[in-house]
Parts: sequence; structure tokens; C-alpha cells
Amino acid sequence: MQPNDITFYQRFEADILAGRKTITIRDKPESYFKAGDILRVGRFEDNQYFCTIEVLSVSPITLDELTEQHAKQENMGLEELKEVIRGIYPNEELFYVIKFNLA
Repeated sequence: MQPNDITFYQRFEADILAGRKTITIRDKPESYFKAGDILRVGRFEDNQYFCTIEVLSVSPITLDELTEQHAKQENMGLEELKEVIRGIYPNEELFYVIKFNLA
């Protein structure tokens, strides 16, 4: 069995598979992906593979720079998005928007 390259919380699986979630916002340790990378995607909870994505772009961003457009690409509201990010990365200031498509 191949290892997964990136994981998402299980609650995001349906949105990714339906094409409703087209970006992910990560911290520096997960910013090494680059456009054109093909990634195996697993669930964070059990590392179960569920799809393959292609990275379209990776760009730095701060919480204050997040917009409604980012929230829409995450399939949530802007305040909810900021809360989710703060919950996952409470001490981080700089993030990376990884834009992707199902491969």
C-alpha cells in the first residue's frame, strides 16, 4: 500500500470529492508542494486513501489576507474558515494556500 502524500480531516472528504473544496490552507511544514504535483489524499483520522489531487498553485497568505473567495473555495464562511485555521494552527501567522483539482 502506498503512503498518502497529504491528509484532510474526514469532514472535508465529501466536499473534496464533489469539487466544492478546491484549496487547503496549511502551515510551513506542509508548504513544500508545487504546481503539477500529483498527491495521494488520505483521511487524517485513519490515513485511508480516498482520492488523488493535482496541485495547481501554492501561495503564502496571512489570516488577515483571507477573503470570502478563499472561504468559498473551502466551502465555508470566512469567519468559520478563520476559526478552523486558528483551531488547527493556534500559534501560526503565515500560511500557504494550496489550490488543487481532482486528478
